[in-house]
This record gives sequence, C-alpha cells and structure tokens, in this order.
Amino acid sequence: MSGDTITALSELELAEINAELAHVPYPSAAAIEALKIVQQHRGWVSDASLQAIAKQLQMSATELDSIATFYNQIFRLPVGKKVIFLCNSVSCWIKGSDDLQQQISEQLGVAPGETTADDEYTFIPVPCLGACDKAPVMMVGEDLHHNVNGASIKAIFHNAVEGSGK
Repeated sequence: MSGDTITALSELELAEINAELAHVPYPSAAAIEALKIVQQHRGWVSDASLQAIAKQLQMSATELDSIATFYNQIFRLPVGKKVIFLCNSVSCWIKGSDDLQQQISEQLGVAPGETTADDEYTFIPVPCLGACDKAPVMMVGEDLHHNVNGASIKAIFHNAVEGSGK
C-alpha cells in the first residue's frame, strides 16, 4: 500500500474497509460499504479518498466514482451537519413538492444543492425516497417525514433546531 493511500484514508477507515473485504467474493463488491465507511468518518468522500478506496478495492477511480455518483446519499462534496432530501418524483410533484422546494429554500436561505452559511443544512431534491403513498415526503438527516406541507415544514425545522440544542 502506498503512502498516498495511508494519507487519504485513516488506519481506522482502512481497517473497517478490510473487514468488509473479508465478507465479499471480490474486492469491488465492497464498493458501496467502503464509500459509506469513509463518509461516516468524514461526512463526504473527497477525490483523494475515492482514489484511495478504488486502489484498496482493486478498481479504477472512474468505476468507483460512477458507483458513488449513482447513489444520492453518497456525498462527493462537503455537506451540512444534516442533509435535507426533498422528493420530487411524479407522486410528490403532483402533491406540491415544487411549492415545498421553494418554501424550504426560502426558510433556509439556500437554493437546492446548497449548504446554509452555518453548515447546519444542505438541501438536495432527489428523484425518489420510496414513500410515494405518503407523498410529498422529505428526509431531514435520518428522519423521513410523510405528507409534508408548509406548516409541517416549519414544525420539522423548529424541532430539528430544538433537538440540536440551538
């Protein structure tokens, strides 16, 4: 293993990735888990980390990047402490996700894809959150919220701020 890999990945990250490798038939099969491990420790996956992971998994950085960018919960750029995903699928769109997107942007003071100045939130519209029967839906951090409307958005953000001790 080269010195570049060591600086791009911590010993703990390498150990966790190697533990995953013990459970898969070939190294690239651990790609998603390896990306999640690095993101869990750093909050996102930098280019240097992605290249080091690819080397560890015996695959090209391009192959690994195509996996990372396919999944909307693998972050290739820094994000806020909490990520807000607003579903904009057909079901959510019919139920008003466009209006909700505007309300969220106004409440946070950021456009979709941006992070608040205090690095608290990153707002990302996504094509599906898998709860079409409860549209519109959004996630704040790990919490999925159903049947979202303008009033519930205010309550969700109020509770998120209260829960963070602010």
